[in-house]
Amino acid sequence: MDAFLQAAIDEARKGLEEGGIPIGSVIVLDGEIVGRGHNRRVQKGSAILHAEMDAFENAGRLTARDYTRCTLYSTLSPCDMCSGASLLYKIPKIVIGENQTFQGPEDYVRSRGVELVIVNDPTCIKLMTDFIAARPELWNEDIGV
Repeated sequence: MDAFLQAAIDEARKGLEEGGIPIGSVIVLDGEIVGRGHNRRVQKGSAILHAEMDAFENAGRLTARDYTRCTLYSTLSPCDMCSGASLLYKIPKIVIGENQTFQGPEDYVRSRGVELVIVNDPTCIKLMTDFIAARPELWNEDIGV
């Protein structure tokens, strides 16, 4: 397995252990992880701390040029908000662990020139299907249903 996707899965598991939603993300710049995050909406009482947003926050202030050399890894297809942040910072590539349980605006993101790699990793799928079965109300809150 790709070490960066594994790092995102490790983040997702941290979120689950903390009582949150098991989605993880890492931002990779020139082969090195510069930002890690997991969904912390529950833990922090936040409206916006999805895994990707947490990873962006934890990466700190990168230059515009740095962002254009990054790859975003996420265990789940990024939602509208997280996709928007990726587009804002001109992230050229997003590796998606799975898009079976949820699919963000992938066609739109592609139309803006971003390369999407859909892995559909069994571990990512199981993390989400198990969570959705156990906590459907929390999942629905997270995706705005």
